[in-house]
Amino acid sequence: MHKTLDSAQFRKVMARFVTGVTIVTSRAGEEVHGMTCNAFCSISIAPLTVMVCLTRNSRTERLIGKGRVFAVNVLSESQTDLSDRFAGRHKERDENRFDGFPWTTAVTGAPIFKGSQAYVDCKLMKTFDGGSHIIHLGEVVAAHTDNLKRPLIFYQSRYMGLASLKPLE
Repeated sequence: MHKTLDSAQFRKVMARFVTGVTIVTSRAGEEVHGMTCNAFCSISIAPLTVMVCLTRNSRTERLIGKGRVFAVNVLSESQTDLSDRFAGRHKERDENRFDGFPWTTAVTGAPIFKGSQAYVDCKLMKTFDGGSHIIHLGEVVAAHTDNLKRPLIFYQSRYMGLASLKPLE
């Protein structure tokens, strides 16, 4: 007989799923914000579409609704400090999470971090209710990769790099 599933057990199970680490950023006028996110995936190649899921009513989620644009920065191994700050782990930096981290823009004006291994720049297409989260679909209007960077990986609530993982034979 199975016991009732609780949120702690659910989190433990989900921690077994290896994910990349991204920072989703947005802009509305001069206001910019962003947050660390691992709920990101590609959806379609016609049109080029990605999905991000963000905490309902978070500052970044509201800014996407206001500005109707977002960028997904796929972080590299060297960007754990950036990920931590945008995950809200540095409360003293929460007002200006971008301070000290160089960034630029592509097409939409959403911030793109230097040193990331890849990014997609998107115009908001659709938004869906996802319970505690909001699901945003974005049409990709620009993208870039840096083939010299290696990915930042998140597994069992810890950062890892490819060197931490054993190759398959």
